[in-house]
Formats: sequence, C-alpha cells, structure tokens
Amino acid sequence: MTPPSNVARHPAAANTLKNVVAVASGKGGVGKTWFSITLTQALAGLGRNMLLFDGDLGLANVDVQLGLMPEHDISTVVAGKVGFETAIRPYSNGRFDVLAGRSGSGSLAALTPQKLKALRDGLMTVAPSYDAVILDLAAGIDDNLRLLAGLSSICLVVTTDEPTALTDAYALIKVMTAAGRQRTLRIVVNMAASKKDGEATYRTLLKACESFLKISPPLAGIVRRDEKVRDVIRRQVPVLTRYPTCPAADDVSAIAGRLSGDI
Repeated sequence: MTPPSNVARHPAAANTLKNVVAVASGKGGVGKTWFSITLTQALAGLGRNMLLFDGDLGLANVDVQLGLMPEHDISTVVAGKVGFETAIRPYSNGRFDVLAGRSGSGSLAALTPQKLKALRDGLMTVAPSYDAVILDLAAGIDDNLRLLAGLSSICLVVTTDEPTALTDAYALIKVMTAAGRQRTLRIVVNMAASKKDGEATYRTLLKACESFLKISPPLAGIVRRDEKVRDVIRRQVPVLTRYPTCPAADDVSAIAGRLSGDI
C-alpha cells in the first residue's frame, strides 16, 4: 500500500505524518488535555481543518471537558463496531472535529499490540483528510504513548514548575530520545506565574536534557496561570469560546501561530 503523501521520509520515523502533533506529559495534572483542546481551537481559528484525537486511552477526558456525550468513541472503533469516520463528530462550538475516548475505560489502556497497531493505522488513514491532527496522549511513558507519538512530526511535552512534573517530563523526553524521536520534541510550560518564571522552568528542564541526554529541545511556548481556565473546565466550554482574550488564551494562540507554519 502506498503511504499517505504527507508521511515523512526519514529512518527514525518511517510512519511520521507531517500534520500530526502529539501533546504529551510525564504526569497528570499539568493541564495537557485543556492545552490540547485550546491549541486545536486556536489552529481552527487560523482557518485550519482540525481533528482532536483523544489518545489518552483509559483515562480519556476530552469529552468531559467539552461536555460531549458521543454515540461512538475509540472503544467502539477498537471493538470493530464502527470505522474511524463514523466515530468522528464535529464540535461546532470550536469549529473542529473530535474523536473521543471512553472516560474511565481501563480496557483501552491495556490494548493488545495488534489492536494498538490497528488504532494507529486507522489514524494514519483519516489524518490526511485534515490540515492538522492534535493527539492528546496519556500521561506517562507506556507503550500506547510511544506507538501513537511515533506518528507525530512534533511532540509537545507539557510541564509545570512542580518538581515531579519536571522530573517526569525529563523521563518522557529520555524515552522519546531513546526511540530516536528527539528532533520532534518541543517544550510547553503551563500554569506559569509569569513569562519570566516560565522561562526559568524551561531552563531547568533544558539544563537536564543538555547535561544528560546531549539534546536541546526548543521552547514551544509558555502559558500563564489563569483562573479563567478553571472556570471553563467547570463549565465544560473551551476558553477561546468564553474568554478569548484572557492571558492563557492569548498564550496558546501565540503557540498556535508559531506552530502553524510547521504542520
């Protein structure tokens, strides 16, 4: 079978899709899913045809944050009940499409390698229909993350200034580097007290990467701490819909603007 025309041609990532951006984190609680949703909507606002794929298998919550109750989700796709195209639904409030996960479904976190590969292959089939696909991946470094992240041309590692978040972000970067994915990595510092504090957090992580891994993952951007984020998560609406000019929304929009030329 001829691969999609946007499959990158380099040995370290033979199945990489140029228009797929993975969003990952070493641990939960760093705002990864909120960031994925906001980045997707920001890119849609730039005129890009977008798909948000909830790849946090087992602890999916894109549907929860968006207030969705989809008839079909990844679990029904994996079970062979419907195809990818059937499970994808439009989210008109954000002008992008969503392939939701199944909240609290432990079975998806323990998919067999064959089913994980089928999931990856299905995503490769639908991705060329979009200008870009945002993969909201599980926190951590398990096989699900590594397999799905392998599709992305860019992997955004989201962290905060908390020591455990930085330690786990470094562990994720180490695993991705061992898999030959170091050139795809970019850092997002979320919930920073200020741009200056966010830059200091990035430098801390960068120093560890340079010292021990001999790599220098670039900074994709800093997102300031914003009480509006907590409010929109509680209301189950995107921040760019309710508070489009708040600091956190501005920061993610800036990241989207810089990213748009690379996907």
